[in-house]
Amino acid sequence: MPITGRCFCGAVTFTCDEPPIMTRACWCRDCRYLAAGNATVNAVFKAEGVKVSGDVTEYRSTADSGTAMRRGFCSKCGTPMFSAADSRPQVVIVRTGTLDDQELARPSANIWAASSPSWACMDLSLPKIDGQPA
Repeated sequence: MPITGRCFCGAVTFTCDEPPIMTRACWCRDCRYLAAGNATVNAVFKAEGVKVSGDVTEYRSTADSGTAMRRGFCSKCGTPMFSAADSRPQVVIVRTGTLDDQELARPSANIWAASSPSWACMDLSLPKIDGQPA
């Protein structure tokens, strides 16, 4: 059964053929901008298995790691939905708030934890990685 998701307004939908490779909470400054201050929770999928329908606007930026990134948003409602690194075209990052099944959204680690604010609430049972994992 495919994994499905959508933006807030429903203009962009997607399906994924396989479960995520990993899911992590990211505390980098870029992700905190995208999440209005908190961490983003991101599921990493094989790019070839993600099928998107609808109009997605891309914003290009350079991450704190130096990686060139493409960030995908719904063109109608602005929901942050996807990210992809130019250096890793084989995977796509999906913002887990867009997944229809929220049980798939449980992170396995906190990354860029060194960038988190002092008030950050992290699950202490998860690994806490200060920057970008290898």
